[in-house]
Amino acid sequence: MPSYSFVHAADLHLDSPFKGLKRVSPQIAEVLRKSTFDAFSSVLDLCISEHVDALLVAGDIFDSENHSLLAQLTFVDGLKRLGTAGIRSFVCHGNHDPLDAWRSGISFPVSSYRFGPTVTSTELRPGDPNSPLIYGYSYPNKEIRYNVVPEFQKKLQPDRFSIGLLHANVGADTGHESYAPCTVDDLSKVGIKYWALGHVHTRKEFKTLEGLAIYPGNTQGLHVNETGARGVYLVTITEDGLIEQSFRPVDLVRWKQIEIDISKHDDIEPL
Repeated sequence: MPSYSFVHAADLHLDSPFKGLKRVSPQIAEVLRKSTFDAFSSVLDLCISEHVDALLVAGDIFDSENHSLLAQLTFVDGLKRLGTAGIRSFVCHGNHDPLDAWRSGISFPVSSYRFGPTVTSTELRPGDPNSPLIYGYSYPNKEIRYNVVPEFQKKLQPDRFSIGLLHANVGADTGHESYAPCTVDDLSKVGIKYWALGHVHTRKEFKTLEGLAIYPGNTQGLHVNETGARGVYLVTITEDGLIEQSFRPVDLVRWKQIEIDISKHDDIEPL
């Protein structure tokens, strides 16, 4: 079969407020406020420069409690930009951006496929009989506390390469709310080759019986405890059906924790 490629992103949290902005200078505060949008712009640039087939977004595009119209408009404009470049987009919604929080007057472009409240599938490359199928599910509302993975298994067509787009807490990660909880074993039972996950902000890779399940993490660290590079995964499905993946940082602001030894100082003045 031919090769296919896509960018896997999640947890954009566009226009999400940063904690502690009152304690920094106005100039730094402005950089932080713009950083989630700048990171998203870098995601779009990466898609275009790498000539991928599609962008996959695994939920939490924005934070519904903030009611940011700018976040939703910016996201849709970005998908339109990709469509103009011949790049499709596939989107599922998570606990921070459930379907009932999206403004009904803002429509997705025709180049984008938006998953609904039941598991459905669509072709990564339309009209291509060898194209991988993308399966996805969107939260209808915030409180999805049950395992939705069995619904994917009911829909799977085993004769096609499969990608699953899901916002969920895999393995009961204690740092995040237990929305759509499931295990790696649950994911393995379905037979999907690549699980494009969202929800956990730190990137993680799991091996399944059929392939991989990956959290790319968020695209921009939102506070001082979200340290290190933040970004997306560039994924290629080779002609032999193998998966090649690489992490690509897109963050504008990078948090680091630095330890300073002050044991040799008797007072604070020399510091």
